[in-house]
Amino acid sequence: MRLKLIACEIMYRELCQAVAQSVNLVDVEFLPKGLHDIGQAGMSSRLAEVLASVDETRFEAVLLGYGLCSNGLVGLAARSVPLVVPRAHDCITLFLGSKERYLEYFQNHPGVYFNTSGWIERGVGLLQGGQETTHSQSALPQSYEDLVARYGEDNAQFLYEELCNMRHYAGLTYIDMGVGPDDRFQQQSEAEAAERGWQYEKLSGDMRLLQGLLDGPWDDDRYLVVPPGKRIAASFDQRVIKSVD
Repeated sequence: MRLKLIACEIMYRELCQAVAQSVNLVDVEFLPKGLHDIGQAGMSSRLAEVLASVDETRFEAVLLGYGLCSNGLVGLAARSVPLVVPRAHDCITLFLGSKERYLEYFQNHPGVYFNTSGWIERGVGLLQGGQETTHSQSALPQSYEDLVARYGEDNAQFLYEELCNMRHYAGLTYIDMGVGPDDRFQQQSEAEAAERGWQYEKLSGDMRLLQGLLDGPWDDDRYLVVPPGKRIAASFDQRVIKSVD
């Protein structure tokens, strides 16, 4: 099959590896990491614009490398070919390989912030890249160093924590997907956890959900296949998403 993949750049390394190993011919388009920052309407509108630009005569299906991501996928419609989406609330599910594993870990580790190679190198912490994001649009500088220079050390620490909404976190878990060149991302995560006084854990990632998205076949338990003319809606149950008229 020839497939079109539209994905968040947070999964750049992982999806590049999955594309290289896929049995299918996959054309990839990455979008900026911070789309979920611009709200449901903004994210849906941006994704709809990208979907509308796809020449579907060249593909048998269009794949979305996204989770539901604060309902940012809601309302997106399949046109002349199916739209295939993982059943995932957010990208952490994609990194952990299943919604069940994510739910189990989340329930047993409340207050954990996750790091991956993409979260580290595609932006600073929770701050997002790109001119469309809420942090880019705000009047505040985007880096901690800029905050220190403008507001002083004490004020900078307070503003940084508030801006990043990190006060409710107590631990940092680095998800090792096995795609990095060395242990640089793990070391950076360990240092960040130590600096914030958080507990640190390294967790092995799982590529099966991402690889299955590119390879097929798409079983109904893990993927939603949206037929032409249907659109994505939140299902508000363990299936996460559904297709509707």
